[in-house]
Amino acid sequence: MAAVVSGCTTEQITEASKAPAEQQLAVTKAVDHAVENLRLEIAPTTKVFVDSSYVDTEDKGLVLPKYTIGAVRDLLLRAGANLVPERKSADVVAELRTGAQAVDRKGFLVGVPAFTIPVPLAGPLSTPEVAVFKRDSQRGISKVALTLYNAKTGALVNSTGVSYGDSRNNRYAALLVFTWSEQDVMPEKIPEPSGDADAPAPSRRPSSNPSARREP
Repeated sequence: MAAVVSGCTTEQITEASKAPAEQQLAVTKAVDHAVENLRLEIAPTTKVFVDSSYVDTEDKGLVLPKYTIGAVRDLLLRAGANLVPERKSADVVAELRTGAQAVDRKGFLVGVPAFTIPVPLAGPLSTPEVAVFKRDSQRGISKVALTLYNAKTGALVNSTGVSYGDSRNNRYAALLVFTWSEQDVMPEKIPEPSGDADAPAPSRRPSSNPSARREP
């Protein structure tokens, strides 16, 4: 009974970029929130070159850096900018930097965790987890900032300051059989596609009804 009612807590762990899809969804949702919170002001039709050289692409807990760059490009387009592929063609350079992209995970278990028992001459024996109550919490975290400066003079045009974003994906289990979740990384129901590209195009046949024919 003491083992069953005891609580086991695991501390937060920062996951690396080679992560399951649910963790990548958690991070990219946090990126969406952080980018949407950037306070951006730019004159319409301004030619902008996005400088992503300060986005660290090495594996230091950063997940999908190209998604962050794409989200910022989308923000600039929606703000009215015209993106250009080269710095020399730009009026303004948008310099992007990221401070954090990771998933912090924390688990809590009331019950008996799974463990391995060494069995002589038979090898290790794994026991199943017995959860009276279990919570598995994943929190996506993102920190981004954007600095805009004149491409010719280097003078500051605008600075968004640092923006933070987060997401949550919590799963619960109780009394061995009951499970539920609380999350904002995916919609409850994924919309159906608007069309099926593999479906054959409907055939068009001339109408056999004389009254449906139009005179030239």
